Amino acid sequence: MANHVLVNNVDHKDIKINNQRHAKFGDNIWYTQTFPLEFRSVQAYYPIFFIKNPQTAKFLPVSLFGFKNDENLFLSEQGWDAGYIPLMIQRQPFMIGRQTVTEDGQEKEHRVLTLDIDHPRVNKEEGHALFLEFGGNSEFLDRAADMMETIHHGVEDSEIFVNMLTEFELLEPFTLDITLNDNSKNEMVGFYTINEEKFKQLDDDIVVKLHNQGYLHAIYMTLASHGNIRELINRKNAQLGL
Repeated sequence: MANHVLVNNVDHKDIKINNQRHAKFGDNIWYTQTFPLEFRSVQAYYPIFFIKNPQTAKFLPVSLFGFKNDENLFLSEQGWDAGYIPLMIQRQPFMIGRQTVTEDGQEKEHRVLTLDIDHPRVNKEEGHALFLEFGGNSEFLDRAADMMETIHHGVEDSEIFVNMLTEFELLEPFTLDITLNDNSKNEMVGFYTINEEKFKQLDDDIVVKLHNQGYLHAIYMTLASHGNIRELINRKNAQLGL
């Protein structure tokens, strides 16, 4: 279970973060959340689909790494085999927390960087230091903070994007049936994708609205990413030795 604490140069002066990619660090997952701000980078390697959060019933865009739980076809003993790793993977073991402070007699909420102190990447022997010898932030920590800000704004933007897709009824459920070279059949369910027919039939004013928000590009990136399903199948077949 995660144990997030506020990052500080007193308690964490000797902390290091192991950035190697391995199952023992939790990298053996079959998908992760993504957002339109990184779709261009994600779609070059991974299929982009949508899932529905069972608690909120809201849709989330995700990048797909495998076909079942705990399967990451880009992960091997040598590391992560792709030119881009989604930010939601890169961010571990950091998260954004909230801290209430009083300014001029008024309470205000600020975003702060927190660290899962119990995460397997966190140690004192190997990896990137969080702080310099005399307490200043390391370059690694500054990059982590910048990344978390990008994620924060990306997730906010993603919610607007998904709301528009829902408003215009552009999401539909789909089932992916896969037959591998050993003749085994695999069925992937619970995912959603863009309904291309409805997308093509959108009124011009809606298309302009999507374009002005930058979401027309995000839709095209999503559709283009589906070509990566074949690469996933090839990786799976290679894993089977077939």
